[in-house]
This record gives sequence, structure tokens and C-alpha cells, in this order.
Amino acid sequence: MKYTLDTIPVLDAYKTECECPLCKLRIHCEDQYIDSMLSSAYMEPDYRLKTNETGFCTRHFELMYNRRNRLGLALMTHTHMQEVIKSLEGILGGESGAKRGFLSSLRGGGKTAADSQPQKIRARMDGCFICDQMKNSIERYAYTIAQLYFTHTEFRGMFDNSKGFCLPHLALVLEMAEKTLNASQAEQFAKVVSRVELENLRRVEGELEWFTLKFDYRNDSKPWGNSRDAVERSINKLMGACVGAEAEMPAHND
Repeated sequence: MKYTLDTIPVLDAYKTECECPLCKLRIHCEDQYIDSMLSSAYMEPDYRLKTNETGFCTRHFELMYNRRNRLGLALMTHTHMQEVIKSLEGILGGESGAKRGFLSSLRGGGKTAADSQPQKIRARMDGCFICDQMKNSIERYAYTIAQLYFTHTEFRGMFDNSKGFCLPHLALVLEMAEKTLNASQAEQFAKVVSRVELENLRRVEGELEWFTLKFDYRNDSKPWGNSRDAVERSINKLMGACVGAEAEMPAHND
């Protein structure tokens, strides 16, 4: 088996025995991209062109704001805002242009919803450079998982005994297998994924049920087992890591 830059992180994620290895990798990638944007990347012309155009989502603005480099964030935000102003000048077209657009719509001017000012503004703001980077990375990791299953004996054993995926990443892995494996392998892989996923969904569901039953006084003295964090793990299993310890970013001395 030839190791690649994507292979080692996938193996490391599976060794943690987490509820979703792709969520573990997503959080790791997110942390790295935020650090990169606030270190040297924001001074690179290619990166600045992209961030000026795309900007960042609310979550990634917040995460960068909470890091130490406010100057780097200010520089990126400033030039991005300049690009936004240029776009809005064209969209809004000044007061008279806005009035003409409004009157035209009242008179049945033929504008589609996509041509309206609100939709153009939403489209202008609908983007995030870090989200785009993460999407590409997670798709590569999903591809690597599908390939490793048939080329790496140790990984196959780890996968067969893993805890499956969150539902969004379950869909991604199956989609990637359909696209990149031959028909026989894709069918075999889908069967294994289905078995692993359903077994672990039932496990988490049972732990969540026991969490609720522990609030019955008759079960007060009975052990919690693995149910203390069942609410968090159930939510993360359904939606991807978003609450509790599994969703925490690495600690920083900022």
C-alpha cells in the first residue's frame, strides 16, 4: 500500500474510534485553514483575490475573530468589503435605478426572481473561502476511505469495526464510492457501510433511550453505561459534529 498525504490522516482518524471519522477530519481541516488564513496566506496575492471575491461565512468570520491576528483579519475584511461595495454599486444602481427596478416590477417588467435586487445581494454573499476549501478536502478524504477499503488490509479491519458516519458524511461516502469504484466494489462497499451504519445507529439510539430512562427514579441506582453524552452523540450522528466534545475545536493560546 502506497501512503499518500490523505491516507495517514484517515488512518489516524479511525484510530480515535470516534462516531464519525470524517467529522474528526473536518474539524482538523477547519482549524488548519483558519490558522493558515491568519498566518501567511492572507498576504499571498492568489489567496487575497479569492477571499476578496468570496469572503467568509458567519461561522468562519467568528472563528477567525476569536484568534489572535486581528490585523490579518482586518486586512482581509477591508479588501473584501471593497469588492462587495463594487458589486452593490452595480446591483443597486443608485437610488434612481432602484426606483426603476421597483416600478418595473409593479408594471410586470418581466424580471425573474433571480434578477431581483434581494436575490442578487443574497447570491453575492453566498460564499465562504474556508467552506470551499473544507469541502474539497473532505471529498478527497471520502474518496480515500472508499479506495483504502480495497487496498489496505489493516484499514478494512478498522472500517468493519468502526462506528460508521454521521448522516451527511454517510451520503458523501456512498456517493464517492458510486463515482470512483467499479460496480462490484461499489456494491460490496455499500453493503458493508450499511451494516456498520445501521448497527451503530441502533447502538446510539439505545444509549439515548437509556439516557431518558435514567430520569425515572426506579433507575436512579443503575449505571449510566455509555449514555451520559448520548444526547450530544445522537445529534452529531444525525447532523454532523456540531455539539459537545466531538465538535470542539483544538485549544489555542489566543
